[in-house]
Amino acid sequence: MAAQIAKPSDTIKRAAARKGFVQASVWLSIVAATVFAGMARAAGTDPVGTATGLPIPRYVSLKSDRVNLREGPSKDHRTAWVFQRAGLPVEVTAEFENWRKIRDSEGSEGWVLQSLLSGRRTALVAPWKKGEIFPLYAKPADGSNQVARLQPGVLGSVRHCEGGWCRMTGEGYDGFIKQSILWGVYPNEKID
Repeated sequence: MAAQIAKPSDTIKRAAARKGFVQASVWLSIVAATVFAGMARAAGTDPVGTATGLPIPRYVSLKSDRVNLREGPSKDHRTAWVFQRAGLPVEVTAEFENWRKIRDSEGSEGWVLQSLLSGRRTALVAPWKKGEIFPLYAKPADGSNQVARLQPGVLGSVRHCEGGWCRMTGEGYDGFIKQSILWGVYPNEKID
């Protein structure tokens, strides 16, 4: 049986003020920030949030299908983006009372209410690699049987990560994918 191809779902976010595509330099800065965050996490030197005591940065996901990304930590600040996809992974980069500063996979940053975030771990498949297809394996090994083929931007739940592989599930698929091609988990991060 041939492995199916999973495609990204409909709109993830809508611009309220800005249009256009993300430049390559933005992607490079996101990748660099993610690598450095992973190195700090591995060394046990992560700073912690002032409101929660949890590590900063850290990945979480959106709880709702409609989340306003604001320019500052209050409802008085202008909405810069409207996220339209529950489960989308975002990175918490700062905390202020019940507000969290987040960054998405495209580099957009802003503030959201903490009640709109979930600790459920999700990830996007290589959103920076347009046009490629990524294998999802039955076991965490390159030689294993392919159970699906995932396009960039496919969203899934992260069940487990260890040894450079993550078990990822979504609509119509369940299998293992290389951790290095996911946005929503840090390099070498272990998730139980």
